[in-house]
Amino acid sequence: MYIQVTRTGGLAGRAHRAELDTADRPDAPHVHALAREAVAGGLRAPSYGVPDGYHYEITVDGRTVHCADPKLTDCQRELISLVLHEGVSRPDQPKRPLT
Repeated sequence: MYIQVTRTGGLAGRAHRAELDTADRPDAPHVHALAREAVAGGLRAPSYGVPDGYHYEITVDGRTVHCADPKLTDCQRELISLVLHEGVSRPDQPKRPLT
């Protein structure tokens, strides 16, 4: 399963994109379940939560949904965190170094 997450908004308004391929992950069944639930709870059109909040675009095997803070489901929150922290950053939007 191929998962992409794009986070936009926030105070700085910068986009953060990452992708994750579950093919070689030992926790793939868990990630697949999270992805199915996250997509099921998402919206087809962009949604906006609170001012300066984050907006997310989740794409799982070509199907894209949208969600926003603070209205994330537990599965969406866990999947987003996993992909943004353990996934590979897109070349056009490198992760900021931890300092």
